[in-house]
Amino acid sequence: MNRKLRMGMVGGGLGSFIGDVHRKAAGIDGMIELVCGAFSSTAEKSITSGKALGLDESRCYGNFEEMIQKEKELPEDVRMDFVAIVTPNYMHFPPAKMALEHGFHVVCDKPVTLTLDEAQALQKVVDKSGKLFALTHNYTGNSLVKQAKAMVAKGELGTIRKIQAQYLQGWLSTSLEKTEQKQAAWRVDPKRSGIGGALGDIGTHAENLIEYITGLRIKEIAADLGRFGEGRVLDDDGNMLIRMENGAKGTISISQIALGEENNLGIKVYGTKGSLEWHQENPNELITRWLEEPKKVYTPNGNNLYPEALAVSRIPAGHPEGYLEAFATIYKNFAMHLVAVNQGQNIEKPDYPTIEDGVRGMQFIYAAVESDKNNAAWTKLS
Repeated sequence: MNRKLRMGMVGGGLGSFIGDVHRKAAGIDGMIELVCGAFSSTAEKSITSGKALGLDESRCYGNFEEMIQKEKELPEDVRMDFVAIVTPNYMHFPPAKMALEHGFHVVCDKPVTLTLDEAQALQKVVDKSGKLFALTHNYTGNSLVKQAKAMVAKGELGTIRKIQAQYLQGWLSTSLEKTEQKQAAWRVDPKRSGIGGALGDIGTHAENLIEYITGLRIKEIAADLGRFGEGRVLDDDGNMLIRMENGAKGTISISQIALGEENNLGIKVYGTKGSLEWHQENPNELITRWLEEPKKVYTPNGNNLYPEALAVSRIPAGHPEGYLEAFATIYKNFAMHLVAVNQGQNIEKPDYPTIEDGVRGMQFIYAAVESDKNNAAWTKLS
């Protein structure tokens, strides 16, 4: 295509952290431009936000229903190509469903929906619509995560036997939700967040990273969840045992009350021939260890990377690549798929999280909550 893909946005108004991240990530590779949006549940704030972003007022909408309907009425060479949904969890399903049913592709924040029933219903809508659906599990976009995945897939680590993953934060160590902090308030509210607190917010990232790198599905989980914040009904901490479909075993530790932690997402995968280790806070090193060889450390665009990793390394070796670049990879791969579709081509296995990953995430949340209710009893991911 000789033009940029046109993006509409639901949510992400002025002051929104994640909305700004999506806009920056979508723009990094020069394939996408923001053309319209319904940026707030308040029409006035939505229009103000859109104008501040340089949009024409006629395409700053008061709500997502108006945006989708009016964009559908525009000529094909003007209307948006896809919608990015960057709202709290409870507002994922309605705009995603309407956009798909009106012929628009969708990029959506995680977890995919408020409930498992919504996720499964949305999967049917995606399948029926024939449109693309991307879920922003952004850490899978990191070049060294793709290197890790390729090494496992090619059998370099041998048979996977043990996995350890963690996602530790400390920002909810105090009752932040009782202040004016909107990000904290909706995350501890089951009406807006769903049945999982830290589980949905960060636990699904750990779950997705495990399944993405190993290519294995989590079969069962035994979860012990904590609700340490005063008055909280949703989990803000958790420790889980997992059993993988191939017989491998592992652990997942998550927390948002681990005082002093910032964004400590990490994973270790142990096989019969070797092991690997990657940490989001130091994303430019993939550490590997071997039976009879010295430890090896891979770096972005460095030596001996597989094509899967080199394809998303944007700058010369030694220049750090991190959160925004990984996020941008999700948008880039989605955009490349969408361009191919518009040109009548087909990509059998697009390399970005899809609705299937969204359903898996919700199954993980529900299984963990069910397990916790039953004194950490082993519970299958349905």
